[in-house]
Amino acid sequence: MPEKTERVHRYHAEAAALQGHLKLPVAQEIEPQVHTKLPESGGYLTQRAEIYRLESIISFRSAFTHVAGNRSDKPGGGFTTLTTTVVEGLNVMEVVTADRVVGQMITEHPLEGYIPSISFLGTRFDNLRIAGHPIHVEFDQDIFGPEPVNDVPYTREPGFVSRVSRQYDRIRQNKNLPDALQERYNRLSSTLGSSEEAECSLINQVAGLFPGTIAGNVIRVPGFGTITLAKLKVKHEDPHEQTKVPTKTTFHLTMIDLELGCAVSGNIPIGTSGSNGGN
Repeated sequence: MPEKTERVHRYHAEAAALQGHLKLPVAQEIEPQVHTKLPESGGYLTQRAEIYRLESIISFRSAFTHVAGNRSDKPGGGFTTLTTTVVEGLNVMEVVTADRVVGQMITEHPLEGYIPSISFLGTRFDNLRIAGHPIHVEFDQDIFGPEPVNDVPYTREPGFVSRVSRQYDRIRQNKNLPDALQERYNRLSSTLGSSEEAECSLINQVAGLFPGTIAGNVIRVPGFGTITLAKLKVKHEDPHEQTKVPTKTTFHLTMIDLELGCAVSGNIPIGTSGSNGGN
């Protein structure tokens, strides 16, 4: 009888403080700042930077990222991957400010099966403000729930699908939602539960007395643009030849996704991280 070969895991973890591109006032690519990427073999890497400024558009006092991938030392533990992005002293055009923005993902791929568990412990906003007004957020860091039984992909797991559907409903119920966003969330809702990828948020609702409108985790500020908080994407790929279970699951977290639409136009994702792995 042939010996059972030990599973080999290929790690992936990547993090950046910010990146993006501008259309106005000048067309400009914003290269990933404080970017860290883990090799497939795992290990630990970290980067740190002090005082970043792009004209009078965006700045931070300091930022650091770190990524790690190792075999868990707990009994029966699998392959653990960590991504962390921290941005301190953030200022976007004196409109969006925060003392600290922390995005963190911890995934564990099992020794048997393929669908990983995930945790967002430590993820938060410290003193997030819009136009000087405090922003209060209602987090749902358990939106994925426990690791699905029988290797069911998250995008087909009934509990996860139900929780994401409720998020979409909260967004679409806002009467002030622009047509483009209404169309986008209608499209996302129509494919929920049937596609191998899904988008959701770690935030259910936002509150604050700032100038603008709120739809779930999406904020529209007149004369500034759209702010999407704690946007999260999951994608399943590479189905197993016999079981059809996806052997690769990718999570991508963006703590603040800015779509600027004023004198300054462009897209600037802040606090981004991606994690997946394959056996």
